[in-house]
Amino acid sequence: MIDLNPLDDLARRLSELVPPGLRESREDLQRTFKSALQSGLAKLDLVTREEFEVQRAVLLRTREKLDALERELAALEARVAPRS
Repeated sequence: MIDLNPLDDLARRLSELVPPGLRESREDLQRTFKSALQSGLAKLDLVTREEFEVQRAVLLRTREKLDALERELAALEARVAPRS
């Protein structure tokens, strides 16, 4: 799940950049900014930090297994090569 607190903060800061004459509708602008930010982020192909760390661990284990298999294959090839 994406933490929405930074979005709230960013929407608030964006609404503070609005010229003083338009600040009466500040809360409406803040909601609009937040909605636009959420919509934009929803279109991105994002994963949570937890999902990222799980996939990172899987990739690390796969890399370790691949390295071990490459070493084993090299040892087998070395044993077979002198016979040829």
